Amino acid sequence: MHTLFRKDKNYPPRLNDLFDPPSQLYICGNMSLLKMPMIAIIGSRQASPQGIKNAAMFANQLSRSGALIISGLARGIDGAAHRAASNASSQYLTAAICGTGLDIVYPQEHQKLAAAISQHGLLMSELGPGVGPKPFHFPRRNRIIAALALGVVVIEAAENSGSLITAKIAADLGREVFALPGPAHDPLYAGCHQLIQQGAKLVCRPKEVLEELIF
Repeated sequence: MHTLFRKDKNYPPRLNDLFDPPSQLYICGNMSLLKMPMIAIIGSRQASPQGIKNAAMFANQLSRSGALIISGLARGIDGAAHRAASNASSQYLTAAICGTGLDIVYPQEHQKLAAAISQHGLLMSELGPGVGPKPFHFPRRNRIIAALALGVVVIEAAENSGSLITAKIAADLGREVFALPGPAHDPLYAGCHQLIQQGAKLVCRPKEVLEELIF
């Protein structure tokens, strides 16, 4: 495990856009990936099969285009994005931003996924070893995801989804926000539709994300 402080040359400079950047980051994995352009793929923990399929498709194609896929290691959309980016090439182009210390995997069913990411990608947290999951950790984790990303892709999100917090922070920081549309009255897409109404770019294909981002 590596510890990065704000004064270190490898500290991601985009985090300094936050009013409260992490004073330190704990990292397991390939530190050179910190220099890659990052795209966040986020969404519902209770994702539909179509949402899982969309997350995997976006993560796979965006990682093949040279982006590091970042997400929060949660169930649903996050896990699908990490797995698809990990399978896109032998480089495992994904980073998981965790809401726990890196010695504690949450949720527990992602133990194998976290181990694979730590070996070939990146695990990152501002929380030290031994710190377990608390509800307030995850909104704070979300601000790190938003700051690191060039753009945030919301695959599927209900009206009160935590993904909307990440999207709002990203927009406030001047990052691009993208959202996939769904059936008009499907509650799993109510948050995505809300984001589109607020100015997020409606996207259906990964190339539409790439057309907006320069890296």
